[in-house]
Amino acid sequence: MSTFELPATATLVQASELLRGLAGEATEIDAAALKDFDTSAVALLLEARRRAEARGARLVVRDAPAKLIELARLYGVDELLSLAPT
Repeated sequence: MSTFELPATATLVQASELLRGLAGEATEIDAAALKDFDTSAVALLLEARRRAEARGARLVVRDAPAKLIELARLYGVDELLSLAPT
C-alpha cells in the first residue's frame, strides 16, 4: 500500500505541485495535516481515486478533517472518496 500525505495547505496555488507529487500510485491518502484547503483538495482526491481505480485498486482517505468531509458532501462526492474522519 502506497501512502500520500497531504500537506497543511492544499489550495489552487499548490494543486499542480500536489498532483505531480501524487505520482499515480497512492492507495491511501493521509489528510491529518490538512488545515487550509479549497475545492482543489477535493479535485485532487478525485484524481487520486481515478488513478487508483485505473490500476484496479481502491483509494482510502484517512484522518480527513470534518470540513473536508463537509465540502465533499456538499459536492456529492463524499461516498466516492471513502473519507475516514479524524
